[in-house]
Amino acid sequence: MIGRRALIVRGGWEGHQPKMATELFIPFLQANGFSIRIEESPAVYADSEYMLTVDLIVQCNTMATIERQQLQGLRSAIEAGTGMAGWHGGIADSYRNSSDYLHLIGGQFACHPGKHPAERTGEQSDNYVPYRINMLPQAADHPITQGIADFDLVTEQYWVLVDSYIDVLATTTQAVREWDPWTRPVTSPAIWTRRWGQGRIFVCTPGHRVEILENVNVRTIIERGMLWASR
Repeated sequence: MIGRRALIVRGGWEGHQPKMATELFIPFLQANGFSIRIEESPAVYADSEYMLTVDLIVQCNTMATIERQQLQGLRSAIEAGTGMAGWHGGIADSYRNSSDYLHLIGGQFACHPGKHPAERTGEQSDNYVPYRINMLPQAADHPITQGIADFDLVTEQYWVLVDSYIDVLATTTQAVREWDPWTRPVTSPAIWTRRWGQGRIFVCTPGHRVEILENVNVRTIIERGMLWASR
């Protein structure tokens, strides 16, 4: 009997550790009956015959680019029932060359405001700030977030631009600090889902590096999100 098929598409900016990050979840997927195929670019999305056999796409591909035929294949597969899941820039900051990709996902990374300028050293940690993930009431009974309370992280806090056709499970609020140009707190979705045709999309904005993905709350949410999104 053939089990479910998962396609991992990874690559782009190496700062997000796309190989290590995706391999962290492979044992979980295998334990849940998925066979795994790994690709290092979105070129596979253009293979329409294969894509119709995929139950779950796990994408960790930051920035990079996507070609028109590849995007068409991705959208068609999801509309036909293939699920898509991802975290951080691997899904919310992919393919900046394509507004149609942003339309598919429903949210786009805008920035991650960092430390006070005097504290910055030119490293990734310049953008690591303490913040809270706030679970919304609808998250209490959702299969992705059931039983998970608000929790704190010290990592990149994503400010995202989104549309209203998403189902938000958790938010995070950017503070107002003396060196920032905005004048009131800004709340962004941190975890959301989206229905697209017959398919499901899951996005978790925490997940900058493996140590964040290993946080028990983040890891649990992503593992459940992959299962929820899968056909």
